[in-house]
Amino acid sequence: MRRVYLDTVDSTNKWAKEHISELEDKTVVYTYNQTAGRGRLNRTWNNIGTDNIYASVILKPSNRMEEVYSNLTQYLCVVLAETFEEYGVMPKIKWPNDIQINGKKISGILAEGVNDGENLEGLILGVGVNLNSSKEILDQINQPATSLNIEIGEEIDKEDFLKKLTDKFCLLYDKFIEEGFLLIKEGYIKRASFLGKNVSVKVFDKIVEGKAVEITDNGALKIVDKNNKEHTLLIGDIL
Repeated sequence: MRRVYLDTVDSTNKWAKEHISELEDKTVVYTYNQTAGRGRLNRTWNNIGTDNIYASVILKPSNRMEEVYSNLTQYLCVVLAETFEEYGVMPKIKWPNDIQINGKKISGILAEGVNDGENLEGLILGVGVNLNSSKEILDQINQPATSLNIEIGEEIDKEDFLKKLTDKFCLLYDKFIEEGFLLIKEGYIKRASFLGKNVSVKVFDKIVEGKAVEITDNGALKIVDKNNKEHTLLIGDIL
């Protein structure tokens, strides 16, 4: 995977969109100083210092949108979890694509597509990973958060982590494009923190509440509410 390092940038996803025509398939744009990142549902991604990774993976699998592309965030989520596990921690997935350790967020993913008229110009998977931070900084975030150095008690080599992550991503990427979510379903489910529990899911301006009973073969979350009604959610965020 080709790397493009930016000394400082407002958002790697924004930069990647602006330069999408110049970037090759399977390029990662990354920085240690992102000043105005963005998470899912237009949330601000907290900048917790320059010892963490802010990156965007640029993919150009075809010039038209395919159903499997919507699961690429879940593929990256599993790849991230596997990378964290190499450091001796036990990450859990919060549907659809947040990574938590001991109930605290350590990484999140934002996917965006770029179109040129009716043609798909590229896909961008943005990811922020808390690698080296202090408890004092993390306590200022409006949700429970952690970083890898806190979890294992030592500083993390950022370049080494990024190499592990991108190598793992490329390993099964082509196979994933062919086979879809089923390729990672088992690995995704075994790390799921929410199955069998009562959850509240925000879907745009609506809240769906019930028991999370299943992840389907296409990565959707199936919930059964108090009236025994099934809801199959393709998008949303567990609160």
